[in-house]
Amino acid sequence: MNFDFSDEQLALKDEARKFLAAKCPPDRVRKLMDEDSPGFDPELWAQVAEQGWLGAAIPEEHGGLGLGYLELCCIAEELGRAVAPVPFAARNVMAPLALIAAGSEAQQAQWLPRIAAGEVRFGVGVNEQVSRRDGSGVRCTGGALTGTALFVLDCEEADHFMIADEAGRLHIVSAQADGLELIALKTIDATRSVGELRLASTPAEALADDGGAAARRLIAAGRILLAADSLGAADAMIAQAVAYAGQREQFGRVIGSFQAVKHMCAEMAAKNEPCRSLVWYAAHAFDAVPAEAELVACHAKSHTGEVGRFVARTATEVHGGMGFTDLLGLHYWFKRIGFDRQVLGGPETVREEAAILQGWTARGV
Repeated sequence: MNFDFSDEQLALKDEARKFLAAKCPPDRVRKLMDEDSPGFDPELWAQVAEQGWLGAAIPEEHGGLGLGYLELCCIAEELGRAVAPVPFAARNVMAPLALIAAGSEAQQAQWLPRIAAGEVRFGVGVNEQVSRRDGSGVRCTGGALTGTALFVLDCEEADHFMIADEAGRLHIVSAQADGLELIALKTIDATRSVGELRLASTPAEALADDGGAAARRLIAAGRILLAADSLGAADAMIAQAVAYAGQREQFGRVIGSFQAVKHMCAEMAAKNEPCRSLVWYAAHAFDAVPAEAELVACHAKSHTGEVGRFVARTATEVHGGMGFTDLLGLHYWFKRIGFDRQVLGGPETVREEAAILQGWTARGV
């Protein structure tokens, strides 16, 4: 039995890699970071739109490509490999999935074609369904939202937000709504835009009240995409470490000829490669085995988070002192992996959720 990608999936992955290599080389990322970018490259985003990726998760009847989740992870992996400073996971996957899972036919007809066309840009705030800080959380009273949503994803240039309230119900909020304040947050990863939303009796359009099922599915979707992104970033760091080890000379020999360096590179590859099948299965399960989707998303997110951190550290060590310099730019991938590891739950939080889902422990114990 062949467990590899289909020819179509391989072609999508190859084209995505070629496109990003041409349109998003490291020099472009560096230039954007030097300009103190808010994690958004409008020109690159427009080029991504031409590829049809804005509607990748949206059914064809609503103007999208109707891709499966495995295909979406192919795109996410290549975005991570290129550390592309464009929104994708929240804006173009999680927000459409919210509408598909909990939106009425009228809401789907109103919003999905506009997302696919790039006419509407969503940010997504579901962090309080994962973990909550003192003072955060959003309450819904009489069709209006009050409270604070932290770590809202893809908030830069967003004109609408998909926000979960304390009960897990999802709501659409206009960026221009009364009582809404957006505060940009700085994270270690300057290629991503994250914000804090403060709402004071802000009018909102509610999606179906499904007891939080759609919000949980959104979180699982985001976790799998972040795992795929981290996988691509780790691949890129391994490739750079191997290339550097084959060029850097010490004591008259390239450092890649030293056994210790060989072991470092081999261990990175040995730890990272199994993550690939874990992420692939999680993506497959999201579409084909929905009963397993939340659990395998937890496994994929937590394990790639741990392995990604090991790869980021080890690849930097292979580069020696150069690995810490801004000139080399290795830190872009290092920080991307660090962001992917923590957002929507770090490994410890996500593993606790996996234990709860399997009945090994109770929530809050």
